[in-house]
Amino acid sequence: MCPASTADDGDGEAAGVEVPADVPAVRARHVSKSFDGVWALRDVDLELRRGEVHVLLGENGAGKTTLCNILAGIYRADSGLIEIDGTASQLLSPAQAIAAGIGMVHQHFRLVAPMTVAENIHLGWDATPTRVTRRELAERTDRLMEQFGLRVHPQAKIWQLSVGEQQRVEILRMLARGTRTLILDEPTAVLTTAEAGELFRVMRELVATGRTVVFISHKLNEVLEVGDRITVLRNGQRVETRAAAGVTARELATLMTGEERELSVEHRDTSANEAVMELRAVFAQQLAGLPALRRVSLDVRRGEILGIAGVSGNGQSELAEVLTGLRRIDDGDVFVSGQRLTNASPRRFAEAGVGNIPEDRIGTGLVRSASVRDNAVLRHYRDAELSGSLVLKRPAIMEFARRLVARARVQTPSLLSMTSILSGGNQQRLIVHREAQVAKAAFVAVHPSRGLDVHATQDVQAALLAARDEGCAVLLISDDLDEVLLISDRVAVMYEGRVMGVFDRRHADRELIGLLMGGHLPEDTPSPEVAL
Repeated sequence: MCPASTADDGDGEAAGVEVPADVPAVRARHVSKSFDGVWALRDVDLELRRGEVHVLLGENGAGKTTLCNILAGIYRADSGLIEIDGTASQLLSPAQAIAAGIGMVHQHFRLVAPMTVAENIHLGWDATPTRVTRRELAERTDRLMEQFGLRVHPQAKIWQLSVGEQQRVEILRMLARGTRTLILDEPTAVLTTAEAGELFRVMRELVATGRTVVFISHKLNEVLEVGDRITVLRNGQRVETRAAAGVTARELATLMTGEERELSVEHRDTSANEAVMELRAVFAQQLAGLPALRRVSLDVRRGEILGIAGVSGNGQSELAEVLTGLRRIDDGDVFVSGQRLTNASPRRFAEAGVGNIPEDRIGTGLVRSASVRDNAVLRHYRDAELSGSLVLKRPAIMEFARRLVARARVQTPSLLSMTSILSGGNQQRLIVHREAQVAKAAFVAVHPSRGLDVHATQDVQAALLAARDEGCAVLLISDDLDEVLLISDRVAVMYEGRVMGVFDRRHADRELIGLLMGGHLPEDTPSPEVAL
């Protein structure tokens, strides 16, 4: 911890105002906030110290993001007080919060894709000269990157960057404006392991200079790796704040949920089961015209979960799109339950009994501006139960949605509430149980637990296991190897669009899988497409 702090001005330079060491950088006192009569926060206290990574932990809907949106000036609290360096502050807008030294990097980035890195960093910044060339902007950006140790090509367009690079741009935008308290909302949800490690390095360097980093995460291993103190929220209330040292993942999970719960998994021998989904020498391209799937042959069997392991970007997303009708293939064949569905429409795949949990639940899985009711029936409105020859059967639709929401345990004020107000976990539960009713033959699940808390993750995994137990063929794609090994019956490894090996989970070797994920095929491996 730093003995004292000096407030920064808008250009990142010290303004010379000394703040006593025992005064928190930011303090929230008795903060409450409700939406549509539902409490998101109730009488929450939070103290953020200089020179620390402070973790906010809790289930989806616990109030973490709402609290941080209040600190960042996006929401106004119904009651309570925010103090910055010991002084009560009115944060009525993000601009006021940034001026007070608080900046937030959101889970879904707020960058202008067609513009360059330098242009995004300087956009809307008071310190940006009124007359400036692109070269001068790039030079100013280079100096900022040198100052903060974050490197991105200043003249690259945002759409050309990886997710990790885009995140660096967001962080640079905040730091350039003099941010002393940086809030990171689920920052590793879309990062690779290597990118997450680089982010942790940056966080450590920032707190070493006396800044405060607020880290919102559901990943308990990351929390314990990078956090100094942890505040747990549950149902909109603060449960406890404690030092991260000496805390176990099990203790944190219990604090988050109020109960202990573990998922019980039985791995099965499916060698005698018939194939439900089949790919035969499938070749497909990326949108840029580069090969995405290179002669992939793969079977998913009845009553099994086949997990796909691999570093993100090695053809997994394209594989899921091919198996749900969202991407055409250039060669090869696709079969479902013996029916040839090569380059068939998504509707044909659904009619063949293929359910789909998409990678992007917000952009693809849901219509956020529509009601919970309408999203619940999104894939079923053609059913005779719900529609006649000319009109929809409104009472039947409402009853269908009510049953689905109850079965999925979706917490919503009303079936007519907008889906956008649901937490990520509740949104995903809605998608999973809606698609489970489509999945009569097969279930394609892409990163189904990404960004979810412990219980929501277990709920999703339990739904996939239930589908398997009912005889469904489940294809699980996840960049979390622990998840793949936890619930899969067989594991296939993909690298650069090829299947490197398929393994019975009961005999799977984590070290060998890791080597194959990196494209290394040991000499004693029998064959890249022979199951062990």
